[in-house]
Amino acid sequence: MAGPTGRGNSLGAALNDVLRTQVTPRHRLSSYGAKHWHAQLSQLTGTHRGYQALESVGLDVRPDTLIKWLSDSEYNVRRSYRYLIHTAYENVAVVPAEPIPDLVRNGQFEISGKVRTGNDERDRGTRRAAPLRIDGSRGDWSEIETLWLAGDLRDDDFEDRFIDDVIVADIGEGTDGWEFNGDFYAVELR
Repeated sequence: MAGPTGRGNSLGAALNDVLRTQVTPRHRLSSYGAKHWHAQLSQLTGTHRGYQALESVGLDVRPDTLIKWLSDSEYNVRRSYRYLIHTAYENVAVVPAEPIPDLVRNGQFEISGKVRTGNDERDRGTRRAAPLRIDGSRGDWSEIETLWLAGDLRDDDFEDRFIDDVIVADIGEGTDGWEFNGDFYAVELR
């Protein structure tokens, strides 16, 4: 049975595409774009989660003080409080990434596209050459997951880490390393 498939103009893009079909990446909520402390505080105090974020950064003010702040956007709030409001706002605005699931870590990857090792270069996943099959369970996913959770897993980083930490762990270094220099890749996860 066919599993999730990712496509892209590089191996890393296709890997990121298939990963995003399985889990939610770290992202910023589009509804949180306020720049001024007053607008941020107004938005935070509109939800229970916002109040929790204010508490988590240590902003604990009396209700009457909060009412004064909210009633006057020009109220002179101390710089340290403005910093805490901004920090709480940023914490609420960013949704953390979900961890990479076992389905991906332990999955069987079928890679179609141009693959080169040494002098052997083939278009994999065609009638002439089967896809490159990689057992993800043999790999070390720790650096990939660290980048993913931080929201920093760019396509080129994913490709480099996948080659070094997953492909090499499964089938070895290849004749002269692994190159994926084609312009289209499909990755199917089984």
